[in-house]
Amino acid sequence: MDSLWITGCGITDRRRYGRTGPDAFSVNNVALSLAVSPCPNDTFVFHALVHGLIPAAPEVNLTFADVDVTNTAAERGEFDLVKVSYAALPWLMDDYELLPTGGALGRGCGPLVLARDGKLDLTGKTVAVPGDRTTAYLLFRLWAAKNPPARIEVVPFHQIMPGVADGTYDAGLVIHEARFTYQRYNLVSLADLGEWWEGDTGLPIPLGAILARKGVVDPAEATEWIRTSVSMAWANPAASRDFVLANAQEMEPEVVDQHIQLYVNEFTLELGREGLAAADALLGRAAAAGLTPAIKPFI
Repeated sequence: MDSLWITGCGITDRRRYGRTGPDAFSVNNVALSLAVSPCPNDTFVFHALVHGLIPAAPEVNLTFADVDVTNTAAERGEFDLVKVSYAALPWLMDDYELLPTGGALGRGCGPLVLARDGKLDLTGKTVAVPGDRTTAYLLFRLWAAKNPPARIEVVPFHQIMPGVADGTYDAGLVIHEARFTYQRYNLVSLADLGEWWEGDTGLPIPLGAILARKGVVDPAEATEWIRTSVSMAWANPAASRDFVLANAQEMEPEVVDQHIQLYVNEFTLELGREGLAAADALLGRAAAAGLTPAIKPFI
């Protein structure tokens, strides 16, 4: 393997997927580089693309990595197609184009602020977060603006809930499958930032975006590859099952199913005007608060 990263959904590697032999083709004679997380929603969505099941799509070099890794790797231009946090877009849009498919937006799927005590006041406390340019942390900063904690620590995702449970951190910001498993650590939810966001804006929460590198990938073609991959995943869920479970590591099958049902939805197939409005609202508020650079609105 070329590289090895510990990620929120397991220990994974970099591999080459897609057609090989005389029927294979590439972009400028080079396989397309794709970086996503090993979490079930991404492996479900991209299974057909990375396994060469879409006739018009090129060979793919797949890298699994936490979104905090892809956020910074994309800033260095390391991947042709990459999933990043919406919160990272202000630093990336000069070199990448947002694709209207394949990402993670929705309702009822926001980050949670967890603690041992449901009445905890964050003033003077230490909060563990999964990355400083993640959508989760940006939402947390907007939510906690009037009552910020004393200290933020960036911690690998898999260490957050155990660290809160053992008292290393007073609270933790979690995403993904932690919505379904945090009670196992005897933790409680102080806030559901998705509920807060939806109640305040009426919009879905924009979590993960798919970007195509300008000058390397045709965005219209890439959109069609990924949209086809999503449609194929829904049409035949069993086809991707082994791939999804193999990369979910220790996640139980029922948690995998909950994860996919929550994060793969109509916005995954088509971002649409509502999805773009959600991205504009998040990044507009962040820029107004001085938390991110301002960028041109998508609509």
